[in-house]
Amino acid sequence: MRSTTDSRAATWRNWAGNVTAAPQRTVSPSTTEALAEVVRRAAADGLRVKAAGTGHSFTAAAITDGVLIRPDRLTGIRAVDRTAGTVTVAAGTPLKDLNTALAARGLSLTNMGDIMEQTVSGAVSTGTHGTGRDSASVAAQIKGLELVLADGSVLRCSADGSEEERAVFAAARVGLGALGIVTEITFAVEPEFLLTAREEPMPFDRVVDEFDQLVAENEHFEFYWFPHTDSCNTKRNNRSAGPAAPLSRVRGWVDDELLSNGVFRTACALGKAVPATVPGIARISSRALSARSYTDIPYKVFTSPRRVRFVEMEYAVPRAALVPALRELKALVERSDFRVSFPVEVRTAPADDIPLSTASGRETAYVAVHLYRGTPHEAYFSAVERIMTAHAGRPHWGKLHSRDAEYLAGVYSRFGEFTALRDRLDPDRVFGNDYLRRVLGD
Repeated sequence: MRSTTDSRAATWRNWAGNVTAAPQRTVSPSTTEALAEVVRRAAADGLRVKAAGTGHSFTAAAITDGVLIRPDRLTGIRAVDRTAGTVTVAAGTPLKDLNTALAARGLSLTNMGDIMEQTVSGAVSTGTHGTGRDSASVAAQIKGLELVLADGSVLRCSADGSEEERAVFAAARVGLGALGIVTEITFAVEPEFLLTAREEPMPFDRVVDEFDQLVAENEHFEFYWFPHTDSCNTKRNNRSAGPAAPLSRVRGWVDDELLSNGVFRTACALGKAVPATVPGIARISSRALSARSYTDIPYKVFTSPRRVRFVEMEYAVPRAALVPALRELKALVERSDFRVSFPVEVRTAPADDIPLSTASGRETAYVAVHLYRGTPHEAYFSAVERIMTAHAGRPHWGKLHSRDAEYLAGVYSRFGEFTALRDRLDPDRVFGNDYLRRVLGD
């Protein structure tokens, strides 16, 4: 049985459709050993190698004109250690499959992002996060990694290994695909628990005035501000002793499918065609979702379907800078001609110890801006970026931004540690591409 499948004429596109790749060959290995051989062969042929998952990044982080590795055959749970509280999973496993497999075993991740279409390796490599007062990003829950390095060797690393293994582990949890190709991840997990979600509208001024209190009082707090309005929708998720009280099938369909996806897609299309309608649509949208509360297992609370396609930019700013930055953003929209059909999403994370995590070494707040796919976004995103960089913002690695290595070295205290490790592991840039050259330097 062949352990790889090859194609020589495959064009790859990301989810948003704003990035494409035309590699010389596309390979789908089914084992770590087969993937290692692909890397050795590519290096011998003078070709660069990148791995691309489900394409939920908006940047060209996974692009190559050499060998593109698709991990769709590198999937599934490989080991469960209930004593250690860990699960080891193949890198190409979609988060949605991991979540359902964990739930079937009565287990769960502690925290997760708001979508689960990504592969586990793609999610951690770009720093995917949710929101949390005490619990951090998906990458911060990693206990061990297996990587194929540029010479085709396989390295297993953790915080308990040799000095070099510890250094690789520290950095590769958010590795941007620059240090090696992740083939296996060991996550910390815990017995499945229940979360009670409380969602309700709240005026913008009240949310920002009470922001610190809302974060302090809730395990997971986030909110969405609707541009062109003074309205927000807030969400508080906290652990519950139960019993479970899921959303009714009808309420879930109305809120999450009809309003958040079906009607919203129509509204976005109208706003794209007739921009003058956007403020009015925003006022209607901000009133469409009423308060609701429900209790369910974690992934059914943390995540929700996202069927309306968009482009996105997200910045991580120091927690203390969130309110002034957000007020500046609101003033920008009010005084400009921008027509913003998507709500602005705000989340938080505690400081972590991962060199290129957007929360590395500092309490963090995230501000994410979106526009409907096909809508000109450059001017709006650039204006927002100027606000965020004035507050030492760090761009999400998988979302649109214009920052380069010079800027990023100034906002990441451990940037040089990461690039030095890259120089040791991949001096010939087998895993390089134009995006990495811009954000990490050459």
